[in-house]
Formats: sequence, structure tokens, C-alpha cells
Amino acid sequence: MDKIKTVLWWGRFNPGYSRNRILRDLLHDNGWEVVDFHPSWSSVGDLQALLKRMPRPDLIWVPNFRQRDFYAAKRYARRLNVPILFDPLISSYDKRVFENRKLAEGSFRAERLRRWEGGMFRSSRIVLADTQEHARFFSEELGADPARIFIVPVGAEEKLFVPQPGRAPAGPVEVLFYGSFVPLQGVRFIVEAARLVPEVNWTFVGQGKLRENCERASVDLANVSFEDWVPCSQLAERIGKADILLGIFGDTPKASRVIPNKLYQAIACARPIITMDSPVYSQDVREAGRSGVAWIPAASPEALANAVRQWAKHPEMLEERGQSARALYNRFYANDKVADALMKALSVID
Repeated sequence: MDKIKTVLWWGRFNPGYSRNRILRDLLHDNGWEVVDFHPSWSSVGDLQALLKRMPRPDLIWVPNFRQRDFYAAKRYARRLNVPILFDPLISSYDKRVFENRKLAEGSFRAERLRRWEGGMFRSSRIVLADTQEHARFFSEELGADPARIFIVPVGAEEKLFVPQPGRAPAGPVEVLFYGSFVPLQGVRFIVEAARLVPEVNWTFVGQGKLRENCERASVDLANVSFEDWVPCSQLAERIGKADILLGIFGDTPKASRVIPNKLYQAIACARPIITMDSPVYSQDVREAGRSGVAWIPAASPEALANAVRQWAKHPEMLEERGQSARALYNRFYANDKVADALMKALSVID
């Protein structure tokens, strides 16, 4: 009987975040024991781990958004002579320099951040990236060895996001956006598109720093409404009540490197979606999804309005588009595909 391998998930991470839940479930399903370690202080987590006298794992995993935990985890991994896996999902350098523009590219502080984060990518035995564009950024900007980077898509939580019943809209078509109202999502372009297509109802769900701006910009639009955030357990049902889903449309560099959670979730629920075109979608994906996904130029309210208008003119085709979207999910992004990619990455430490 094969020995059960143990992976130590390290850091002050959120186990309920979708990326974490999906991968942790897949690890369990593929024979790994997942053990959590939440240090009281990120910077000295290795000392706390030593005091706890934890059993030696086969792998240490630093999950998404936990760059602050990395170097303590690395010291502990070196002491025990076990490999370390880094699944950042996003780069701190990318976010602060190119997304939020809090640091000027090439400035002392930006370069210091790049060196600090780059050390994580260079010293990891395995680096996970959710898209090829993120993998390229991790390699070219942060020094990760391309041979150690593995593409593992995010996918959707399939216990929650299941195909929803087909709809035959009796009234106006509903277009649904949900999210955290950050610049990457390009919500202001959605509001401008809603102004151009008054015959369609546009609904925004969620909270975030740009929501108030959207509410002010749409105060005179009777076809725009806002709802509070929906718990994840109820999100699929809310998606199922809409006819067309919206992805992201921002013009930041990071927007062109991601596939948003909402795309995976929408197509898993068998709903067609409109989102920005970017290099993250392969030609195979584009061909398979051309009926259920509309890819349009970023930051273009006119292109978004035109895509919505064309789909809304033929509501009888929306259910078929939704089925095409679900077929795309099954072929490229379903959990079995994510598991295959993950096991390929872990095979390098066998």
C-alpha cells in the first residue's frame, strides 16, 4: 500500500477561499493528507513550527496571497529538507505597481518589492500559475524558472456551481455582474454600456470601493439596479436567475493576465458570458466557446453594448448558448482537468 503523503498548508490563509477549497479537496481526493499550520506571526512562523514539533511533511504549500508567510516557510522547509510549493495567484509587485499604481515602476520601493517577491519564485520547487500569462510574468519579471512553473486553472467549486435550469425570458433580458468593484473589473465601462442598451435590465451585485461611483453614474438609469453581496452558497441560484453574465473589462495590465472566478462559475452554471478578450484564452478555447462566450475589446462600452444587444435580440438562443458555455467548462476547466494539472505539478517531487 502506498504511503499517504502529507502536505503542510502554511500561513495565515483563508481555507474558505475558492482557489484553496478546490485544490484542498482535489488533494484529498488524490490521496494527500492536508495539514494546516496558521502561525501567530508570519515572520517567525518557522520558530513556532519548531516549538510545536509537527511531523515532517512531504511538501510545504504556501497558498494564494500569503507572500508574507513565505520566507518563514522556506526556512522551515530547508531545515527539514522538504520541497516548497508557492501558489501566489497574484503577484504583490504586479498589484502594487501595475494594478493599483501605488509604486512607480523602476522606483527604489518598486525594485525592492520585486527583489523581495522574486526571491520567493526563484527558491520554490514548484510554482503554480492559473494562466499562461501569469506564468510568463512570474518568469520574465520575477525570475521563476519556467521549468518549475505549472499551469493549474482555478475552475469552480462543483458542489456549488452546477448547471442551472434554462430560462425563457418573459420580460426584458437580465444582464448580471457580480464582484468586488475593483479597477480590474472595469465596472465603469459596464455602466456606460447600460446607458446604450436601455431595453435590457442590468444588475450589479456585490460591494467594493467603486460601487458608490457606479451608483452615482447610473442614478438616472431606470434599467440599472444594485444588490448586496450574495453568500457563495446562494450564488449559483442568483446566476441562474439571470440571462447573460458579465466578466471583466478593465484596461489594467493585470486584467489581461487573469481568467476571473466569475467566468468559471458562470459557465459551470450553464450561463453565457461576455468578457474582455485577452491572451489567456487559447485558440482551442475560443473555438469551443464561441457560442457561449463573447470576447470583446477591453475598456469598450460600445463593444459591450453591441454584444449584449445582439444576444438580447434572440432570447430564444440564450439557453443553447448556456449549454455551449457548460460544454466549454467540461472540456477545459472542470475539476478533473484541474486535478490532472495539479497531479502533474506534484509529480516532480515523487
